[in-house]
Amino acid sequence: MQPITTKLLKWYDAHHRILPWRISPSERAKGRIADPYRIWLSEIMLQQTTVEAVKPYFNAFIKKWPTIKSLAAASQDDVLRAWAGLGYYSRARNLKKCADMVSDIHGGQFPSAASDLKTLPGIGDYSAAAIASIAFDLPVAVVDGNVERVITRLYAIATPLPSAKPAIRAQMQALTPNERPGDFAQAMMDLGATICTPKRPACVICPVNDNCQALKTRDPEFFPVKAPKKDKPVRLGAAFVAISPDNEIYLQSRAETGLLGGMAEVPTTAWTARIDGNTEIEAAPFPGTWTPAGNITHVFTHFELRLSIYKADHIAIKSGTGGWWVKLDNLHEEALPTVMKKAIAAAIPDAFTKRRKPE
Repeated sequence: MQPITTKLLKWYDAHHRILPWRISPSERAKGRIADPYRIWLSEIMLQQTTVEAVKPYFNAFIKKWPTIKSLAAASQDDVLRAWAGLGYYSRARNLKKCADMVSDIHGGQFPSAASDLKTLPGIGDYSAAAIASIAFDLPVAVVDGNVERVITRLYAIATPLPSAKPAIRAQMQALTPNERPGDFAQAMMDLGATICTPKRPACVICPVNDNCQALKTRDPEFFPVKAPKKDKPVRLGAAFVAISPDNEIYLQSRAETGLLGGMAEVPTTAWTARIDGNTEIEAAPFPGTWTPAGNITHVFTHFELRLSIYKADHIAIKSGTGGWWVKLDNLHEEALPTVMKKAIAAAIPDAFTKRRKPE
């Protein structure tokens, strides 16, 4: 076992984060093993999301669906509603598809090999390695953003990302031990999250500061080196918030495929990541006294969306429109993505004041 590995495992034993999906070193020493379902669920939720944001959603999911088979038995609509607010909704659709496949094809048991895990919906290189390592204790390199930062600093890897990824993975694999590989992967993640942070890393208390080439040669904050960011394109569109005489909001479902697939929305014009939609009031989905209600901006991964918001009260259309009406007090039960919550809040500022957080 390499000195860096030994130091990090010792540090992890004393300073690991307590997380609802994690088996602590002391629990592991007593023979308790990680639940692949919980590890998989947490890893999918943690993609592009912070630990603190994920915790309440994870706890709510586990309470509602404690096993992979119970999640497979749930409807996609229920899963999307429970996911609402976490973003990147293709993850939620793949979550349901993966649960179905594991339940139906694999008898409710996750495969252990990373190569087999990658055949499941929504599981890529990183997630497969994390599940294989943490849930099944297989010595595969687990590389997330935190690990990339730690490795580039330890070895002063100045090649810009993403070109540096193969070198980072090779170094991580060399450090990954045959014994306790899952704990080592989590130790690297914890180090990046709590000490080797992007700004002002706490190098003085780092357990491997003696081994850090970045600390010896230059400012650790120089690493990882990133290629210049490209400007995101800006797309335009309009959204229409219709309110019934009974204080209900009109919603409809987005197409199952594509951006925000299957999620609920207020009617919008036909914007996409590549084209603008109509921004004028004349594009309203049905007759009404539509008035401007401001503008919102929402940044997606690959583009920025700017929507003109229009509002109409006393809309009486009740059927034949392909959507449904929801009372204002029940909006929190709908699978509304953040951009749609922004659109509704622009028209009705107190629309989500009663929104309940996941327990």
